[in-house]
Amino acid sequence: MKRTLPFSASRRGFLRAGSVGAAFMLGMSAEGALAATARAAGAPGPEFVPNAFIRIGRDGRVTLTSKQPEIGQGIKTSLPMVIAEQLEVPWQHVRIVQGDLDTARFGSQGAGGSTSTPTNYENFHRLGAAARMMLVQAAAETWGVPVAECAAEQGAVVHGRTKRRLAYGALVERAAKLPVPEASQVVLKDPASYTLLGTRVGGVDNAAIVSGQPLFGIDVRLPGMLYAVYAKCPVFGGKPLKANLGAIKAMPGVKDAFIIEGTPNLNGLRPGVAIVATSTWNAIRARRALEVEWDEGEAGGHSWADFTAQAKAQAARPGATSVRRDGDVAGSLAKAAKVVEAAYSYPFISHASMEPQNCTAWFKPAEGTLELWAPTQNPGAGQALVTSTFGIPKEKIQLHIIRSGGGFGRRLSSDFIVEATAIAQKVAAPVKLTWTREDDLQHDHFRPGGFHFLRGGVDANGRAVAWHNHFVTFANRVEREGKSILQPGSGGNLSGDEFPGRWLANCQLEQTALECRVPMGPWRAPGSCVFAWVFHSFIDELAHAGGRDPLAFRMELLGDRDIVPGTGERGQPYSVARMKKVLQVAADQAGWGKKKFPRGQGQGIAFHFSHRGYVAQVAEVTVSKDGKLKVDRVVVATDIGSQIVNLSGAENQVEGSVIDGLSTMMYPALDIEKGRIVQSNFHDYPLLRMPDAPAKIEMHFVKTDYPVTGLGEPALPPLAPAVCNAIFAATGKRVRELPLSKTDLSWS
Repeated sequence: MKRTLPFSASRRGFLRAGSVGAAFMLGMSAEGALAATARAAGAPGPEFVPNAFIRIGRDGRVTLTSKQPEIGQGIKTSLPMVIAEQLEVPWQHVRIVQGDLDTARFGSQGAGGSTSTPTNYENFHRLGAAARMMLVQAAAETWGVPVAECAAEQGAVVHGRTKRRLAYGALVERAAKLPVPEASQVVLKDPASYTLLGTRVGGVDNAAIVSGQPLFGIDVRLPGMLYAVYAKCPVFGGKPLKANLGAIKAMPGVKDAFIIEGTPNLNGLRPGVAIVATSTWNAIRARRALEVEWDEGEAGGHSWADFTAQAKAQAARPGATSVRRDGDVAGSLAKAAKVVEAAYSYPFISHASMEPQNCTAWFKPAEGTLELWAPTQNPGAGQALVTSTFGIPKEKIQLHIIRSGGGFGRRLSSDFIVEATAIAQKVAAPVKLTWTREDDLQHDHFRPGGFHFLRGGVDANGRAVAWHNHFVTFANRVEREGKSILQPGSGGNLSGDEFPGRWLANCQLEQTALECRVPMGPWRAPGSCVFAWVFHSFIDELAHAGGRDPLAFRMELLGDRDIVPGTGERGQPYSVARMKKVLQVAADQAGWGKKKFPRGQGQGIAFHFSHRGYVAQVAEVTVSKDGKLKVDRVVVATDIGSQIVNLSGAENQVEGSVIDGLSTMMYPALDIEKGRIVQSNFHDYPLLRMPDAPAKIEMHFVKTDYPVTGLGEPALPPLAPAVCNAIFAATGKRVRELPLSKTDLSWS
């Protein structure tokens, strides 16, 4: 029997909106689309266009539109696969095109929070199935037979009795004249008959990527295009007072240089100096000669050392905000057989995507129009920010969604889009703004750092009885409804539902925000990417303090309830059975408890519920006597619902999450001194190299009868605690500070 978890009210509303959008698209006039196609210059005759996503030509070629931004998560391949499965067409006959921003036709077009698959999966099945039904009906009418005697089969319709066959291309004219079926009348294929979903399909852009063809925002070229760079104050929130603009304008290849005043919003248009030139190299060379007098503003006193001191001072006080308060934590800790106290911390870090931020903008003042080519995760928000910043109506803005060379949440922000727009308004030509690697590292919207001060207790039987966490985070001051408030950075808000918040009778979670001017934004698996490391490392500490096997301790802590309801407005229900299943699968596949490890080797286990995905991981590590870490093996068990859409894509996402999680745990950290980022490039902001990657990554996908969810984020959070718990098993050393490079792992 299929079970569906109850969603929060806001989630239900979101799904309703998606269903309405799908019904609208299914009800589009096919005849109107046919006529428009036939009139198009150079069109090869009529086409079958039943909705905004499907186009079939007389030659049988199928073109599917991908509406979500592609940032490396594989959505440009996987969502069209859903349509192709229901449409019953051979994948090799399908061509994928990227849709521009057009929410009226396509619905929502963002890529973040692992939402692209769950918000589109069911609707895309219906889109493909509706088109298939129309083609089958067209064949039945052509032959004069009942529809029930006909079936679609790999790009054609077959008549069961006579074995007659008509390719889709021969049916486009008749099918285009048929009414589009209502969403409620659409019949989906039985999942048991799937031939495409669940198989390994390479990314549709793979050949172009490996052969160096232009695909990314940084590759955009337009006739007469100019090139720009944009220098911002190295101190957060600072602004330029004056610059040697005359000298810069006189340099070879420089067309213009000017100051942009910007807006007060840290995540909007930052003040700076723009240089426009005939090439990116000329612009960068001129920037090296740029001399600016900066007003550094209020953030000049920021430093990581000062933030650390503030956090330690706050730890001795009650939290400013109570997030959860259940039972009698103080009393339970006083009676506990053993009490563990620990302080965990992690730094600000950058997204460090391979492609730095960029955007091409073409403003045409005579028409008042703006055309944008942007590698963005959130095109609708980018368009809205342009409108609110410059007053350009949305209907006057055309935004082309360009493939991104990595995103990880960075391209949910739109600062680079408004910067390009501001420059384009002063240039009588299309202009491409390109950030340098230093810009990308030092002017990111960073993952916020954090400090967790924890106390936990176990009873004489080694059972967890109490948990207290005072989380010190970072926040920016913003204006909301006429009030000045502190807003924690994305991923810097502790939820009362964070595990084990709903599981222990005695649990206190509190939070204190340190005000800062550091711009912050979502970083892959926001919140979970660091909370999982803190919570599941500390759970491991409690297990060892109680003399318990870490797996058994976790199973006992999860308990026997089926569904644990969410609390609060954004609370998510939690399936204990699903989590215990992946935890057991990971443990079994890793041979948990069945191996004898010598000193310097060990296993660690962790799990986490993130972005609707249930994931458990077991890591096996070797730590040499001089403290060098090698991750020998990572076993991952994942439950993201009833169907893996693209097995190749799913494997890539899990492997990528493990490597990304390991890299982030081991190396990157940003130091802040005098209100500015110290690091400038990969020489002092290292990422994982191939020799440090795990020797083996094993993946196990647990299928369950639940709605399909995304996989871009859930597999990352459990990696760090699994590895750090394995390090403790191998050496007896507990890692409580990230990055790992700050901890001496040597042993003898």
